[in-house]
Amino acid sequence: MKKLISIIVLVCISASVFAQRQHVKHLTTFDDKPLHFGFTIAVNTLDFSLEHYRPIGENPEFVYKNWGNFDGNEITEVDTVHADIAEQVPGLTVGIVTSLRLGEYFNLRFLPGLSFGERRLMYNVPVYDANSTSAEPLEYFSIKTTYIDLPLLVKYKSSRLNNQRPYLIAGPALRIDISKTGVEDLVRVKRGGFYFEAGVGWDSYLPFFRLSTELKVSLGLGNMLNDGPDGENQRQYYTTALKKLTSNVFTLSFHFE
Repeated sequence: MKKLISIIVLVCISASVFAQRQHVKHLTTFDDKPLHFGFTIAVNTLDFSLEHYRPIGENPEFVYKNWGNFDGNEITEVDTVHADIAEQVPGLTVGIVTSLRLGEYFNLRFLPGLSFGERRLMYNVPVYDANSTSAEPLEYFSIKTTYIDLPLLVKYKSSRLNNQRPYLIAGPALRIDISKTGVEDLVRVKRGGFYFEAGVGWDSYLPFFRLSTELKVSLGLGNMLNDGPDGENQRQYYTTALKKLTSNVFTLSFHFE
């Protein structure tokens, strides 16, 4: 019993000391600086919102052709070819933080960076890719992407709570795909596009820097679908089945400033 009481007292004393230390404010003049910089490390997932022609013959650009499918089932104008994201593949984002103070509760933030990611399109029909070395149909078609991110966001902060400060963030962003996309790819996306971004975050003021944990969604504002493959050996219906393709990005960021 004496040991139990001693342990409880020790835990209470430790908790009291820890609580007192938590109330010591760090970086008290940090938010008063007109301009400061940092860097970002983040995890992202890339997604598509897809609209289809149902059936594929509703697309006036669809032209029937006997492709000699191995399963013997050819795609005609009365068929429906449907695509969806097979799974979410984690990607990486790195960037630079430039933050301009607009007032006590507002900052303007420019966060240029590079994002590496992948989307996997799964179809309801076998995926035949002339660029593949496999003689068997593919499980999905992979679209690998490297984006230059150029977001310009407004950050609205709450009042500081000791060493914590929640915030909201929103604004436009431009993304440019610098990855090499071949003209014979089954599905091609445009290289650039505008996005609207919004998210929530939490600033933690540590003794030597501020750590911000942020969850953000980026919604594409335009149709990113490009023309179908130019190669005669590539099947066109994977692209002509699509009416609209918009890009979405979900990002969990850690900003060090």
